Amino acid sequence: MIKKILIANRGEIACRVIKTAKKMGIATVAVYSDADANALHVRQADEAVHIGPAPSSQSYIVIDRILEAIAKTGADAVHPGYGFLSENAAFAEALEKAGVVFIGPPVGAIKAMGDKITSKKLAAEAGVSTVPGHMGLIEDADEAVRIASQIGYPVMIKASAGGGGKGMRIAFNDAEAREGFQSSKNEAKSSFGDDRIFIEKFVTQPRHIEIQVLGDKHGNTLYLGERECSIQRRNQKVIEEAPSPFLDEATRKAMGEQAVALARAVGYHSAGTVEFIVDGERNFYFLEMNTRLQVEHPVTELVTGIDLVEQMIRVASGEKLSFGQADVKLNGWAIESRLYAEDPYRNFLPSIGRLTRYRPPQEGAQENGTVIRNDTGVFEGGEISMYYDPMIAKLCALGKDRETAIDAMGQALDRFEVEGIGHNLPFLSAVMQHERFRAGRLTTGFIAEEFPEGFSGVEPDEATARQLSAIAAIIHQRLQSRAVEISGTIGNHRRIVGQDWVVSFGASRHRVSVETGTDGTAVRFEDGAALTVDTGWLPGQSLGLFTVEGEVIAAKVDLAGAAIRLRWRGMDIRAHVRSPRVAELALLMPEKLPPDTSKLLLCPMPGVITGISVGEGDEVEAGQALATVEAMKMENILRAEKRGRVARVAAKPGDSLAVDEVILEFE
Repeated sequence: MIKKILIANRGEIACRVIKTAKKMGIATVAVYSDADANALHVRQADEAVHIGPAPSSQSYIVIDRILEAIAKTGADAVHPGYGFLSENAAFAEALEKAGVVFIGPPVGAIKAMGDKITSKKLAAEAGVSTVPGHMGLIEDADEAVRIASQIGYPVMIKASAGGGGKGMRIAFNDAEAREGFQSSKNEAKSSFGDDRIFIEKFVTQPRHIEIQVLGDKHGNTLYLGERECSIQRRNQKVIEEAPSPFLDEATRKAMGEQAVALARAVGYHSAGTVEFIVDGERNFYFLEMNTRLQVEHPVTELVTGIDLVEQMIRVASGEKLSFGQADVKLNGWAIESRLYAEDPYRNFLPSIGRLTRYRPPQEGAQENGTVIRNDTGVFEGGEISMYYDPMIAKLCALGKDRETAIDAMGQALDRFEVEGIGHNLPFLSAVMQHERFRAGRLTTGFIAEEFPEGFSGVEPDEATARQLSAIAAIIHQRLQSRAVEISGTIGNHRRIVGQDWVVSFGASRHRVSVETGTDGTAVRFEDGAALTVDTGWLPGQSLGLFTVEGEVIAAKVDLAGAAIRLRWRGMDIRAHVRSPRVAELALLMPEKLPPDTSKLLLCPMPGVITGISVGEGDEVEAGQALATVEAMKMENILRAEKRGRVARVAAKPGDSLAVDEVILEFE
């Protein structure tokens, strides 16, 4: 058995591998860059080795640095996690030459399947259904346009060595094919050091469903069910689940058997994933094979009870699988939500900074029989860096069926506290409550179709607005009572806290009366209706549990100036609770208008300017590319919103800018 594992990765996946290694009694070694000196995976490992500067191109993907760390610590095995060097054949070969066990597939399988062009050819030879496309390398944008036109739009432009949504673009016309080719090439070179590009037909109304395979070195290969990964944004998975709400048993079996056939064709062992696109008629087409552990592997672990990292370690040690295909059972339903440092209110742009609050929900078995799991690589007080993937955590929920799992996820998201940076928790909560998601009517276009203008939060309906008004009134009442207790009695005077208030937020305005009795607090509305609220919330608590007419609402509570900010289920309101007279006067106050920035191109995220496409005095048209910003390994093209003339260029390629710094000024 392996005695010491070096994890050639960082963040939550490094922590995940360390967890299983410790369970198996195996020592662990972490590697870290300058930016990760105080990272969680460094703290959790038995040893840690510094491997270079913050950019991954100078640390995590430098093979010699990893080999030096292995030699320094005497590690006899390496787990690559995912991303970085996980599908790098040269790395696996270097480990083999050094006599170090690679906890992954054989080099031949990595070469065959890690290259998407080669893998499609092999898949077709193995009898696996494949998507029409051009399997040769594409030299330049002109050739990309010619090939895309021959295949027929829309097409998917993809990096041969890509993964995780990097180096991928959908093109619907020649202009998008030309631009997408260059962007995909740039992202691929930056992320993987390999800028080879290919093009395939984009299947409309597609679902992204993948099969988990597992094989040993003795010829045993199994499939462990499927994962539905259709909820994506910019080809980056956001929510995954196992099993899929779309597959029937016959399709599951057919996909599983084809995935196993492909794995056997390349002599595969270890854990791997065969990804398929499935259309509305349950026809499925091979996309690619990932010769590594997937980000979304926890949902498979939850429904099968199989620790995939443990199996990878045992297979790498030469052990046979201790179970067969007939032993693999799918029990219950699991959902994974990826918590990203991306601000949904700013079109999901990356966010960096310090986590001033990071408090996940309680893990493990819950009172209602569900299970919560949170894979993470951060901690309260830690920093989210601009150099790496923006993932903060992977929150998972297991229930007896899909509806139970969704409800458990919604409750867990309600209780997940993250402050200090922009993050997508509100969006994840909104998806959990979305009628189409709950019905299982999914495609990879779900987010684009249901949130075409981006995400601006969920507006409460009238019933919910009343619930939140009641909560805000009670919070205000308790804050006022606490203030009276602190100030005490001055002379013969003691301030009396009233019962009548006007609660307003957005278009909602309710006059209420707070009545405290022996059976709880009742909030009565001016039409006579009342809501009974029971809560143990006290001033200063950032998360409050409020039972409103029997329904538990776990809301984040903040004071935003004179307002009470409540966040719940994708809603973010700032409620003003005023006395009736003050509320009347407030209606007379003029609205404060935001500053006019229409003549400025502002940097929408912390990042590095990699290109300026215009110069001073240039005329620009609506939609024209102006500048390119790279952040968290993703390239973002900033475009003109309207026609105009450039008056000043305030930034240049190579500049590191903060949010809202000026890039261009217009006349």
